[in-house]
Amino acid sequence: MVLWTESRFRQFMAKVDQIAKIKQISPASLAYIGDAVYELYIRTHYLLPPRRICDYHNQVVAHVRAESQAKILRSLEPYLTASEKDILRRGRNAATKSPRRLNREIYQQASSLETLLGYLYLTDTQRLTQLLAHLQLDTP
Repeated sequence: MVLWTESRFRQFMAKVDQIAKIKQISPASLAYIGDAVYELYIRTHYLLPPRRICDYHNQVVAHVRAESQAKILRSLEPYLTASEKDILRRGRNAATKSPRRLNREIYQQASSLETLLGYLYLTDTQRLTQLLAHLQLDTP
């Protein structure tokens, strides 16, 4: 029984190389991607049943606010691995200046969630999907 063909080994090594490169991306850049991923997920969740655009908008805004993201992060923490918690830490430490309306800790938590989502989007979409499945979102 052959576990590794040459092409499978090359694919594996390419993935390892890709992850090493992604780890060089700044937490702020990962959060930028994670913000888009999270908002698209929320928008898609509330797409059905059809309704007015302003109703979609109000539901999405309620979930993508930093306060809501911080709450989501707390609900996901029991499911996170040690390496995912390390990515959260990097994201939290990179979020230094928060908007005036926000408590700094809330902003750091929201930024760390976005950093993790961005990282998983680039490295492990299956794991990203698993974590997003744990979200307790209202029924549309």
